Amino acid sequence: MSAYSASRRRAPVYALAGALVLTATATAAPAGADTDGGAEGLAAEYVALGDSFTAGPFIPSPYGDPALCLRSRSNYPNRVAEATGASEFTDASCIGAETDDMAAPQGLGLATNPPQLDALTPETTLVTLGIGGNDLGYAEMAITCLTLAATDLDGAPCRDHYTGPDGDKLRDRLPEAGESVGEVLEAVGRRSPDATVAVVGYLELLPREEACLQAPYADGDIEYLYGVWEELNAVLEKEAADAGAVFVDTSGPGHDMCAPADQRWVEGIFPNRPAAPVHPNAAGMAEVGDRVLEALGVQQDSPQV
Repeated sequence: MSAYSASRRRAPVYALAGALVLTATATAAPAGADTDGGAEGLAAEYVALGDSFTAGPFIPSPYGDPALCLRSRSNYPNRVAEATGASEFTDASCIGAETDDMAAPQGLGLATNPPQLDALTPETTLVTLGIGGNDLGYAEMAITCLTLAATDLDGAPCRDHYTGPDGDKLRDRLPEAGESVGEVLEAVGRRSPDATVAVVGYLELLPREEACLQAPYADGDIEYLYGVWEELNAVLEKEAADAGAVFVDTSGPGHDMCAPADQRWVEGIFPNRPAAPVHPNAAGMAEVGDRVLEALGVQQDSPQV
């Protein structure tokens, strides 16, 4: 075992379990967008739908009702709303949201978030949707893989846990997750038939090959988990294309949990900036917001965060 692996073995992987419950986380210009960099046709009524990767838990400053959805004013929907000059803006996103929570109330223990689709109206002109990770089981996967890493840091215990003679339990969930996202997009189309719709991908949590103290997964599991992330985003891209929506590609190496603190778009298990562990920070949200705006034909550079 390398000295690096030994140092990672001492990382308290169980400390992440509570925070991870938060997650349980176009090439053509769309109709209505101004390809010269404006927002004409998008600014009337904007609705953001999504889970914790949309809400931005623990990024200053919190706002919204119910408070337990942990939405941040620095999340990408707020950036998009400001840049497009939205006359009306509703952020319906909430931590832990799954596709089922789009059409049904989401229980939060002491509060309930209304069905997110209820925020849509026939007059809605822009919808962003960031959902699907919790249908795949992001929180369960992260907790399980971190726990198993402590038993075999040099092997691939997470991959071995999810794969076997009957296939890959995680990848087997992808078709159903994609179908559910497709059904949400159909519902969005029925409720807001004239809206431009953008499906937002998930930021890269891990590097392609090498673990680190901020992401103390087993060495052999990094490539496996990276592949699952790639396939989830590919499913989201396909569903967006099938629905005639824009897909917002948020991939980009060198900004994952293992990147230097000032280059990270997502925080590791020990956040260096205000954000939930294994979730986007303010810099990540700004980047996603810019990717959304670019996909919509509204160009804007990210400020320093």
